[in-house]
Amino acid sequence: MGDLRDVDINLLVMLDAILTERNLTRAAESLGTSQPTVSGAMAKLRVILDDPLLVRSGRVSELTEKARQLQPVVRAAMTEVERTLNVRPMFDPQTSDRQFRLAASDYALSVMTAPLLDLLEQEAPRVSIDFSPLAAIGPVDLLRDDIVVTQSSRSVPGKRQSLFSDSMVCIVRRDHPALKDGALSLEQLSTLRYVQVAIAEGIVMYADDVLSAAGVVPDVARTVPGFLPVPFAVAESDRYGFVPARLAELYAEELGLVVAKIPVPLPVLVEAAFWHPSRSDDPAVRWLVDILVRVAERVEFAGEDAFDD
Repeated sequence: MGDLRDVDINLLVMLDAILTERNLTRAAESLGTSQPTVSGAMAKLRVILDDPLLVRSGRVSELTEKARQLQPVVRAAMTEVERTLNVRPMFDPQTSDRQFRLAASDYALSVMTAPLLDLLEQEAPRVSIDFSPLAAIGPVDLLRDDIVVTQSSRSVPGKRQSLFSDSMVCIVRRDHPALKDGALSLEQLSTLRYVQVAIAEGIVMYADDVLSAAGVVPDVARTVPGFLPVPFAVAESDRYGFVPARLAELYAEELGLVVAKIPVPLPVLVEAAFWHPSRSDDPAVRWLVDILVRVAERVEFAGEDAFDD
């Protein structure tokens, strides 16, 4: 018979929500994730703990005897996890020396880090940020990191706050031989070498979705782990790639790049901050979200010039 020693922290989060809500749909809502995700966790927990955990009683579900015995143990374990992860009840930014953990894509960090550090210097001089690269995100990741900044369209469990947006653009070198009136055709998008972005395993990027919907199967020359390498992989080659417009503008002159018009519409990239629902009552995390919103305003309204060829 299994016990809690066989349950990793990700399943522990799920188990706590299931025992508290006694309903898989409500448990999913409390975690900010999907009901199938919780159902999958429930199936694993039933095998590990050798117990159904929930049983039907009329029109409602009730905890089994073992589940009732586990509930206070699980709650205590979650309290210890939250304490260990430094969730504090009081927070004064002027005097706090708290170190926050923030995960984000290379692009988000490239446009947000400078204004974020500037605001921290002014308003929270002893607060620090431990930045980490973006990866696949689940409930356990939102417990490990205070805030995760990523595309709002991604299926990330947790609470969210939209931050800023950017247009996606196709970039090529300025004197690319395939350009005709500054444009590439669908056929050229299929035959030219393509620089693909793969931030995390199993995550399909906007641009790949667009190409697929248009029936384009690109010839992938190389796959890079973020947007920042794309301009360098495209420069002085016949490759093409997709990046946010701010990034294209940043490297246009230095690397001799232009935006190529393509016959399919590219979506708007919206970056958002995500955090675990259990952190919603943490005043420090609420403060950090507010700071990120102010940083995003600086990014969004920084007076960008159009990126022209």
